[in-house]
Amino acid sequence: MYEGETEPIPRVTDRDDDRGLDDAPGAVGHGHGHTPATPASRRVRTIIAALLIPFAIAAAVGVVLLYPFGSSQETNSGGGTPVHGVVTATSTGACNGDVQVGAPQDADRCLVVDIRMTDGPAPEQRIRTIVPIEPSTPRFAVDDEIVLSWGGGDPANGQSYQLVDFQRGVPLALLAGLFAVAVLVLGRWQGLRAIGALVFSFLVLVFFVLPAIISGESPLLVAIVGAGVIMFVVLYLTHGLSARTSTAVLGTMVSLTLIGVLGALWAAFAKLTGLDDDAATLIATLGHPIDTRGLLLAGVVIGALGVLDDVTVTQTSAVWELRAANPSLSRRQLYASALRIGRDHVASAVNTLVMAYAGAALPLLLYTSVSGVGFGNIVASQSIAQEIVRTLVGSIGIIAAVPVTTALAAVVAAQEPPAQAPVRRKPRPEETERSATRGTERPTHARTRTRQDPAEPGRHVPDGDRPRRAVPSPRLVSRDSRRSGSPPPD
Repeated sequence: MYEGETEPIPRVTDRDDDRGLDDAPGAVGHGHGHTPATPASRRVRTIIAALLIPFAIAAAVGVVLLYPFGSSQETNSGGGTPVHGVVTATSTGACNGDVQVGAPQDADRCLVVDIRMTDGPAPEQRIRTIVPIEPSTPRFAVDDEIVLSWGGGDPANGQSYQLVDFQRGVPLALLAGLFAVAVLVLGRWQGLRAIGALVFSFLVLVFFVLPAIISGESPLLVAIVGAGVIMFVVLYLTHGLSARTSTAVLGTMVSLTLIGVLGALWAAFAKLTGLDDDAATLIATLGHPIDTRGLLLAGVVIGALGVLDDVTVTQTSAVWELRAANPSLSRRQLYASALRIGRDHVASAVNTLVMAYAGAALPLLLYTSVSGVGFGNIVASQSIAQEIVRTLVGSIGIIAAVPVTTALAAVVAAQEPPAQAPVRRKPRPEETERSATRGTERPTHARTRTRQDPAEPGRHVPDGDRPRRAVPSPRLVSRDSRRSGSPPPD
């Protein structure tokens, strides 16, 4: 080691950062993610827990009270039992099944379909069924996998079956697999948690929300309880149990409450009944009345929940990242900076919600546009007005979620201690003593290697600035010279 050179500083590796530097001898501070909570942050976390825990308990109790345990709902569907088959042949013939001489008239043309049953009461049985050719009739071809409805008649008679739809299980399963792979490739473990959260949301909708509404419970109350359960489980499962996630949950809860209140007020003010063709079909199938206006509001709440999760999580993440980048920012500065991010986000989120509702109601929009009753009457109609209320109320809730969540996140993040970068450990005593014996002890953070300047004794120059001396090449020494002790030849 050169004269005056300082002791090299031990390098902090990523492994040391991951385990935290608290365990290293002489460590000071804490590693990233191990910052101790201050009394102020603990007080804020206690307040958040006091606000959220009662609502979480209420959501769990609501599931128990509203779930239709042990009750089976009788319906008047009359749709028969679904069975599967494969199309073996198709042709155009008479609608009564008789053979006609010559080409049939347009009014008597029907699609004659030969089918091989793959399950149901007569597997491998071959039947023939007749489908009227209409503009809405699907076009079936050979080898199409189809779904039929069996009415309970003779399994060998084609008249006992009604051709319903195509089988779509394989394409949907492949698409779901592709979606899961894309999420896992990008999100890895967090993507796996997101898929688990998506599965949980689907299970809540299918096994709680739908059965509870069918059994006669208030659709709006069921939707609120179901949305609460989804909100708590999905956010914490996806983003972890932290003050940041709790802030997003609180902002989502406030925004959902606002959406529910505004939806109920405007549904009553606009005298929306929720009675459309789908609702009428549902009532006829159930055989008992249902709160169609509450069903409309339930759709508003559940439809806005997914977009609200995105907005609130994004805003809380923005506030925490701003806090980590500049711990000196005050609550007001955090709020102002994150709100500028939220303005861009909310503009795209509102447009996304409007386009989603417009896409879902596109056939209805096309039908009303060609009815010739005028734009004002179209907008004021029940089917269009309820979509407008659904869209605008959800958009107002999303807009309100940005300042509300940002304000909550700024208050909580300002009390949280900023995450500290990994710090280097202090030198050990033996390292300090060894450095002192080589000359004047220098600060341990100095990395420059120095050497005494031969032109000026006592002056040290950086090692990189010292001119390098030519090193003489080694001379060859013969074995005889070494034996005799004579000097080697030049």
